[in-house]
Amino acid sequence: MEPLQIGNLKVDVPIIQGGMGVCISLSELAAAVANEGGAGIISAVGIGMTEPNYRKHFKESNLIAFRKQIRKARKETTGVLGANIMLAVSDYEDLLKVAIEEGLNMVILGAGLPLHKPESISDDLFRYTDTKFIPKVSSAKATRLIFSYWSTKHSRIPDAVVIEGSLAGGHLGFKMAELENSPASLESIVKETKEVLKPFEQKHGRRIPIIAGGGIYTGKDIHKIMEAGANAVKMGTRFVTTHECDADIKFKESYLKASKEDITLIQSPVGLPGRVIKNEFVEQIKNGMKKPVKCPWKCLKNCNFKEVPYCIAEALFNAAQGDMENGFAFAGTNAYRATKIESVKEVMSSLVEEYHQAANKLKLKVA
Repeated sequence: MEPLQIGNLKVDVPIIQGGMGVCISLSELAAAVANEGGAGIISAVGIGMTEPNYRKHFKESNLIAFRKQIRKARKETTGVLGANIMLAVSDYEDLLKVAIEEGLNMVILGAGLPLHKPESISDDLFRYTDTKFIPKVSSAKATRLIFSYWSTKHSRIPDAVVIEGSLAGGHLGFKMAELENSPASLESIVKETKEVLKPFEQKHGRRIPIIAGGGIYTGKDIHKIMEAGANAVKMGTRFVTTHECDADIKFKESYLKASKEDITLIQSPVGLPGRVIKNEFVEQIKNGMKKPVKCPWKCLKNCNFKEVPYCIAEALFNAAQGDMENGFAFAGTNAYRATKIESVKEVMSSLVEEYHQAANKLKLKVA
């Protein structure tokens, strides 16, 4: 298992912990993963809901809480830290600026195509910051579009790319019809993306790592996707059932109690499919339940809060705090495989061991 090298940044164990909002992956989980040689990721979405009086000062609360979590994590580790920032949130540019100012090693940019340079960031900072820009997409086509635009308009390209497949948890970059009709496998998307990136690597004279996520749960899964061409993996679901995960124990227990049949798809109020663990709240929204929405601030750019059946940010925050009656847990396809709460150290060790077992089996088979 070779380290992940992104320019001058080295991740000793090529495992990127997925950024899980709202308030599932904060400083404690991120620092723990970083201490084990991986990259710990803080999710910036809805992060201000941890601050007192956030309803009166939502935007300010987000920025304050984000800085707090970054600084708290940095006190606990000297390892690689990053953030997951959604382009779909109204304060995307402000959060990105905070991430750079605080010296995070990487930012994963999802929930949209990061084509344009944020106006709040200067040209020099955009081009020369040590913070690595990593778009998260679901297709080779989207990868080509982003890299072509950056190469032409910004005279630089992203530092790496995350390819997230259809088996991931949370909001998905696929249409519901695609998910219901066997979309392309993660392996095939990785292979296509590898071909798409070759001309950009040649033009800019450097390697562009591919980080693959979605449905990866074991070291054997890591080995398989790396054989397909990935340089690292992004894993969220596997880290939820750890002692260090920032979610309430009731949230973690929803994973432990889930069966394979409990992992289901819903249509999110924000217009995207989402993979969740079935519970009473999920059954209610599938049956058309509507809950009054009192929006203190339009946190998502495209959310029509006057028409949505419920506030998804509030539902996710409730779940993170353990109020599963008024929320639900996002989860990847393999969430039902969790059987116990472990330490991050135990999870990372088992992933590495499983990877090497798979690699050795392949060597013996080839021999």
